Amino acid sequence: MRSVIQRANRSANLKTGNEILEAVRAHKKAFWGVALFSGIVNLLYLAPAIYMLQVYDRVLASRSEMTLAVLSILMLAAFLLMGGLESLRSKVLVRVGNALDEVMSKRVFTASFENNLRSGGKSSGQALNDLTQLRQFATSNGLFAFLDAPWIPIYIAVVFMFHPWKGWYAVVATLILVLLAVLSDRVSKSPLEESNSAARASNQYFNSNLRNAEVIEAMGMLPNLMRRWYRLQARMLERQSYASDRAGVMVALTKTVRLTVQSGILGLGAYLALEGLITPGAMIAGSIILGRALAPVELLIGTWKQFLGAKDSYRRLSELLAEYPSRDPGMQLPRPRGELRAENVYVTPPRAQAAVLKALNFGFGPSEIIGIIGPSASGKSTLARTMMGIWPAQVGKMRLDGVDIFNWNKFEVGPAVGYLPQDVELFDGSIAENICRFGEIDSEKIIAAARACGLHEMILRFPGGYDTQIGEAGGILSGGQRQRIALARAIYDSPAFIVLDEPNSNLDDQGEAALIAAVLDMKKRGSTVVLITHRTSVLRAVDKLMLLRDGQVHMFGPRDEVLAALAKASQQVAPAGAPPPVVASVDSQAGSQSNPSAGE
Repeated sequence: MRSVIQRANRSANLKTGNEILEAVRAHKKAFWGVALFSGIVNLLYLAPAIYMLQVYDRVLASRSEMTLAVLSILMLAAFLLMGGLESLRSKVLVRVGNALDEVMSKRVFTASFENNLRSGGKSSGQALNDLTQLRQFATSNGLFAFLDAPWIPIYIAVVFMFHPWKGWYAVVATLILVLLAVLSDRVSKSPLEESNSAARASNQYFNSNLRNAEVIEAMGMLPNLMRRWYRLQARMLERQSYASDRAGVMVALTKTVRLTVQSGILGLGAYLALEGLITPGAMIAGSIILGRALAPVELLIGTWKQFLGAKDSYRRLSELLAEYPSRDPGMQLPRPRGELRAENVYVTPPRAQAAVLKALNFGFGPSEIIGIIGPSASGKSTLARTMMGIWPAQVGKMRLDGVDIFNWNKFEVGPAVGYLPQDVELFDGSIAENICRFGEIDSEKIIAAARACGLHEMILRFPGGYDTQIGEAGGILSGGQRQRIALARAIYDSPAFIVLDEPNSNLDDQGEAALIAAVLDMKKRGSTVVLITHRTSVLRAVDKLMLLRDGQVHMFGPRDEVLAALAKASQQVAPAGAPPPVVASVDSQAGSQSNPSAGE
């Protein structure tokens, strides 16, 4: 199902055009200006040849110092103009590159974020690196090689004007260098791609290890993981060295050939001059012009590695933007009331092979507290992500107030919902910024959310109070403190719909009491709250209870009725003389027939 959606997205993007090319077209006037500057610069590159031609054929013959002075002044003016235009075209390209980055960076960021969301963090930072590489190539000498290449035939035509033999010599020399450029591509492309792929794998593995530094340090896993990382690094170095060696050979060979043919045309010119077929000035000028004609080819070979990298970056970015097109915000909808309905919902998590949630049909209205229980791997966290619109339903719809929650513009609906994931994530910033979701600081709402979670007094005891910087991932906080701050973030500004996945997993008795009080307070404010839990001590706060088993709704109804049905079922399967079941054992009862292969 996902592949069908991706193909449809790619097809739609092809109809609307490549976003990168569209951004480039928006600056076509600047690129035409750079092309014009390049044309003038290449015309001015003829000045040294003309100067040498005039000096040898006119000045030396006439012995006129005035002519030499005028020619030298004109030559200096041409050089100054050429330098100014080269500097100007570089500045224009730098600013165009920055403008393209400014236009595309937000789009690439959101597409990369969505890719990370859907694929479980696969190469999440690669897209921004690709954008940087494209911008760097657009402002480098490699691009100038492409801009100067169309002038090669013009330079060769000028050489033909001196003598046909010199012209054909220039044609053959240019063809040899072009063949070397093609050969350079053939010999370096494959190992370079393998090297880049190995580098991405090595960096991704390294970054994933850093995120688990505490576990690695505590259990002495560093040497083992380092050996595994080093194998990836060694593979990258091997392929990179192989590609660099081949590229270095081609660059050296190209330089040798260029110097050889330049010296050769000088020798050919000397022979023609001795035969009286050309002047000594034409001999020197032909060598200078041929050197200029071959310069773009040599530059292209020298920057071929950078060009291939930019080409791969362009391909990956185009595929990413095609797979995750910008969402149409659509018409603004009213704030939800908190009514949720599942209509025959099937959900397959990213990179999973089979559906974890199957044929879900349920609904509950506003201002209700819903408890969801079930054994491990029954699909509770998958259901939480689906109810929040993080993961799409492959079949059916999860509707919040009648709207498909996955397709609802998250910038619009986000402030009206709250979510506490099972794995709590806080962000580098202050406690206040984390609670208010890094929006505008509203002290009254922030303090109200903190008070509702019983956090206010605890926060005031920090050295900076609400302005305390918590570091990356909330590193200065305990697990319970992080969970309670994340709970305050979830209920900030009284959302209409709140999903709390294992909200009491790190809480002590005091924290759990504050959680129950916060949930009941949210209900009074009109919020719908979904509590997913293994610890049944919070079930006294819920109105309805859902039991998930093997990704399906096994029971759903008023809390007391579901608990009674579970107790009755447990008594029927309990051996004779066994003690009566207690509410705290409801999770183990639910898991008696669980499928261990189902996803959480």
